[in-house]
Amino acid sequence: MRIYYLSTNGKAAPWLAALREALPGAEVMEWQAGAPPGDHAVVWAPPQQFFDEQPQLRGIFNTGAGVDALLGRQLPPKAVLVRLEDAGMSVQMAEYVCHAVVRHFREFDRIEEDVAQRRWAYRRPNERDDFPVGVMGLGVLGTRVAQALAHFEFPVLGWSRSPREVPGVRCFSGGAGFDDFLRATRMLVCLLPLTPATENIMNRDTLGKLRPGGYVINVARGAHLVDEDLLALLDEGHLAGATLDVFRTEPLPPQHPFWQHPRISVTPHTSARTLRHETVAQIARKIQALERGESIAGVVDRLRGY
Repeated sequence: MRIYYLSTNGKAAPWLAALREALPGAEVMEWQAGAPPGDHAVVWAPPQQFFDEQPQLRGIFNTGAGVDALLGRQLPPKAVLVRLEDAGMSVQMAEYVCHAVVRHFREFDRIEEDVAQRRWAYRRPNERDDFPVGVMGLGVLGTRVAQALAHFEFPVLGWSRSPREVPGVRCFSGGAGFDDFLRATRMLVCLLPLTPATENIMNRDTLGKLRPGGYVINVARGAHLVDEDLLALLDEGHLAGATLDVFRTEPLPPQHPFWQHPRISVTPHTSARTLRHETVAQIARKIQALERGESIAGVVDRLRGY
């Protein structure tokens, strides 16, 4: 069994060593143009040339949760495309989102401004019932985030394409439930997969339906958000702020207005990083299962995009 590793992000040597340890007996190597046919591939943002030269691949394993970049390629027709399920990401995502929600709710951003001016000031505590949090996307990551927020006793709402049930979360689904979900939400968290149906989903119309003083947290993909619409709604006062970890262009260009906006917090796509040990262990188990002819979880429906 030959497995290729190919990533445009980071050094290959640690990944190759981990994969060889987890899959003894397999031939694991970094792909180079003109390499012989392989059976499986472990990849992040590979070039189209890789797939053109490897049409016989049986399994393509993405080293991240989002597969939108891969779905933009012409993939081998018989290969299963497999996304990561958690692999240490969900707890990181829950930490990040809870931090952003609590920072806004407790007005720690305003307190930081006061402290910078050496101003000692108290603020009237906000009521949790006035700050319902809506999570768009109730997959593995979204469900973990929603449950973590519920522990802080916020009213938590969730929206997904198909009906879901999450303890402690008021769930909405489909187009019929989307407006009701938005109108009941004050702090909106995006954890949707990026598909043609979800691109630009956070725009003037949808964000304008949030409760006054709305807050936006995007930890999914930059293309979910229409940048200009967010800025306009902030300037008009309908939205109170945003925490953004993902952007249409990454790194975020130095001249982009998000950098300097006083009500936007920017982080460099760091809400949930790939953890090598957990990722390799999960991928190795799934490759072994495929080799035994067993079904595996995490297989992407190419038509749906996740």
